[in-house]
Amino acid sequence: MKNTLGKEERLKSKKLIEKLYSKGDAVKTFPLRMMYVKTPHTSNFPCQVGVSVSKRNFKRAPDRNRLKRLMRETYRLQKEIVYNNLDEPYVFMISYIGREEMKYEELYAKMEKLLTLFINKTKNTTDENIQP
Repeated sequence: MKNTLGKEERLKSKKLIEKLYSKGDAVKTFPLRMMYVKTPHTSNFPCQVGVSVSKRNFKRAPDRNRLKRLMRETYRLQKEIVYNNLDEPYVFMISYIGREEMKYEELYAKMEKLLTLFINKTKNTTDENIQP
């Protein structure tokens, strides 16, 4: 698997984003929160991802853009955690909810923890659905 984050892997559809925030579940590892929903999408990849940083917490656009760039990079390097464990298509949005900027190494560790939490939670819900 390539360590890229191409156009088809990014969440762009307004309908899917609306569905995500209306019907989605969440997992949280401060300062990251992931909203996710299991839904079919047009991509050939098992999931589509978007990142967001609040304008309320980071007034300056360069600060928001830097955090989004770091989040995309940490996801890109660790996406095999998700890809190797998903069977159905998912859509998710990763939001930065902290008020202060983190260093890359700390953000990398938090992203890894967030992705494993997501996998564990989705595995638990599918296991509950299978059991009578």
